[in-house]
Amino acid sequence: MQKILAYPLSVLYLIFFGLTLLVFHPIQWICFNLFGYNAHRASVAILNLCLMRCTHILGTTYSFNNPHNIPTDRPTILVLNHQSMHDIPPVIWFMRKQEPKFVSKKELGKGIPSVSYNLRHGGSVLIDRKDSKQALVEISKLGQYIEQNHRGAVIFPEGTRSRTGHPKLFKPTGLKILMKNSPSALIIPISINNSWKMLKYGKFPNGIGNHITFDVHEPIPVSGNLDELIAKTEATVTSGVTSFK
Repeated sequence: MQKILAYPLSVLYLIFFGLTLLVFHPIQWICFNLFGYNAHRASVAILNLCLMRCTHILGTTYSFNNPHNIPTDRPTILVLNHQSMHDIPPVIWFMRKQEPKFVSKKELGKGIPSVSYNLRHGGSVLIDRKDSKQALVEISKLGQYIEQNHRGAVIFPEGTRSRTGHPKLFKPTGLKILMKNSPSALIIPISINNSWKMLKYGKFPNGIGNHITFDVHEPIPVSGNLDELIAKTEATVTSGVTSFK
């Protein structure tokens, strides 16, 4: 019965989702080209709040638990497990003070209203997963960018999303490069639960009635042995992932 109900709700959700992307594409363009970085950043934050609101059609609710006073005068590296595309809007909205930028696959850099524009113009980097040299160069640039501008980088070290919610092993190379290029950064481990259930039936229909949670753990300064730091970060993130098949 739940899956049957998911079909009409998913159609309605996709209509509002698509309209939101279309409406905010010219808004982003105007903000970026006429008013500059800060206006564009604000428009992206509001866009992602609206994308979250669209999922309420599916009965989705969110809890973002962040008891920490994370400074805005130094760079941050947000490290998360990855379960679905629904991981992203809450991070952009709730962590907006950190001005999060993403390591994204190059395919997302074109053809998607609002999303592609933000990835190309908002400070994120686009990597070619088939070209490791290009990917490492771009991630290095992102590390240098957040170091110089005291902004945030978001990375999903698992590489690809978990379809069952069960954490995958971290691929440490990208995270280590960010650390090397942003030595004054704070690592912000974040655990995501239940986002995978939005895609439990596949791409369509969406899962309904899910409560997605984000738990922000205590920040960790970049210092000492980077391999040990990555292992500690991975253990912290995975310790907070409790909802999976």
